[in-house]
Amino acid sequence: MFSSKSKNIPSPPAAPAPAAAKRPRALSAPSIISTDMVIEGAVRSAGDIQIDGRVEGDVRSVGLVIGDKAEIHGEVFAEDVTVRGKVVGRICARKILLAATSHVEGDILHEALAVETGAFFEGNCRHSDNPLNNGMDSGPAEDSRRTAPANAVGLFAPLSPVAT
Repeated sequence: MFSSKSKNIPSPPAAPAPAAAKRPRALSAPSIISTDMVIEGAVRSAGDIQIDGRVEGDVRSVGLVIGDKAEIHGEVFAEDVTVRGKVVGRICARKILLAATSHVEGDILHEALAVETGAFFEGNCRHSDNPLNNGMDSGPAEDSRRTAPANAVGLFAPLSPVAT
């Protein structure tokens, strides 16, 4: 029962590393702003948004789809943006797709950018490894729409590295 010899008891296997944290967008349906809706003011979501109407203000979300007939007059901050409609203002996102029907007037700060044939883009685009943070502290603003609230950075968590 009691002995001085140590027994080699294998240690329990280490728990597997948790998978990359899922973003809330995978758990819920997107919020939809329909074609007959006009919003005056900022729109924020911790998930996905699909805009088919008109927004007069800034939009912040994880995923954003801007429909063919949609218009946004303000800044856009999101992880993933698909533009099929019109945006007048700056777009800061990790991944941006300008579809053939898109009309963008403003600067784009991106990690990855794809532009389909037929897309309209007037402005400057610039690559950034972290466009959501870099877009927040980019010098003096030309107008009030270019300033981000101090707590806006907390909405976007850095992406975990992807194994290839």
